[in-house]
Amino acid sequence: MTTNGIPAHVDAPAHVEASADVDERATIGPATTVWHLAQVRENAVVGARCTVGRGAYVGPGVRVGDGCKLQNYALVYEPAVLEDGVFVGPAAVLTNDLYPRAVTPDGTVKTTDDWQAVGVTIRTGAAIGARAVCVAPVTIGRWATVAAGAVVIDDVPDFALVAGVPARRIRWVGRAGVPLERTGPDSWRCPTTGDEFIEAGGALREAPAT
Repeated sequence: MTTNGIPAHVDAPAHVEASADVDERATIGPATTVWHLAQVRENAVVGARCTVGRGAYVGPGVRVGDGCKLQNYALVYEPAVLEDGVFVGPAAVLTNDLYPRAVTPDGTVKTTDDWQAVGVTIRTGAAIGARAVCVAPVTIGRWATVAAGAVVIDDVPDFALVAGVPARRIRWVGRAGVPLERTGPDSWRCPTTGDEFIEAGGALREAPAT
């Protein structure tokens, strides 16, 4: 049995380290581990078989699917949505403010009533490298990879590898995260899995089974 391509297994209870701060209104799925000094805020939902690393932050109402890994000090601000099998590297940041300011134009300290949060969406199987920044409201496509230190300001297509500041696509990758090999003018193959892909209009899709 699978969920969005992520294997499902019989699950054990969740484990939350004593030093972690998990709000009583948050939901932590079975077989998930929340490590030292991590914080999971109110109404956040973390799925099954996830890892929330040391010092990681999961904001109010954030949705994290099954089989995700938030590495140490990853910052996932509301209202981010992470689908199944997402990897967020150490100290990566998913922002939520289009026009950040500490005060209003008249100098009054801003409160939650003075701004509207916008979230980053990360699709199934995608990976965000260490210290990368995804600037809301971008969407990271399925099985895409954001290189370490990249700053993402535009949506990332499925299976794209993006790098740089601002991030730009430099390769295509497969489900294994390995760069694809070109097999024809518009065709690609994963050297690890053997999966085949077709490129058209700046997008990549999996080739139909034969």
